[in-house]
Amino acid sequence: MSDARAAVRPAPRIAARTITTAALLAALLAASSLFALRLGPVPLTLQVLVVVLAALLLTPAQAALAVGVYLIEGAIGLPVFAGMLGGLGVLAGPTGGYLWGFLAGAGAGAALRTRLECAGADQRVADVAAAASVIVCVYVLGAVQLGLVAHLDVSGALAAGVVPFVGPDLLKAAAAVALASALRRTLARV
Repeated sequence: MSDARAAVRPAPRIAARTITTAALLAALLAASSLFALRLGPVPLTLQVLVVVLAALLLTPAQAALAVGVYLIEGAIGLPVFAGMLGGLGVLAGPTGGYLWGFLAGAGAGAALRTRLECAGADQRVADVAAAASVIVCVYVLGAVQLGLVAHLDVSGALAAGVVPFVGPDLLKAAAAVALASALRRTLARV
């Protein structure tokens, strides 16, 4: 029996602040979808800002968890996607690739930020690189699924699902970088 107890390892402890931050970012991601402006088949929302923020404030696993919780909420039918939509049909539809891109981007952005910080890069440089990687992931997965589902060629998918969003997404990413910096300073004092 002692061998069995020795083989069972306790689950790693996650700090309450980490759980709270991940849950808050999942809730913010759902709330940010409420501000949706239709620009053709893909709506303009504040979600990229929140996904970049998750990549800048959390570990890769925690950032992916925060976005994953949001995607599960939507997949089971809660109206958390843009336009107060939910369900698997949205994830498989023309804009679903952008949602999957949020998941990939949050994890990839957080991983890149972590690697750059460990290599001694300046915090601002790491944040900007991470934000850019989030946006690239979102655009690549989003445009691919948009093209496949809506039967658009590459130029059509880019014209409908990437080009109109570059300027606004760069502004949202810059806001997320500034906000993350301010939040880190505030959390360091707590």
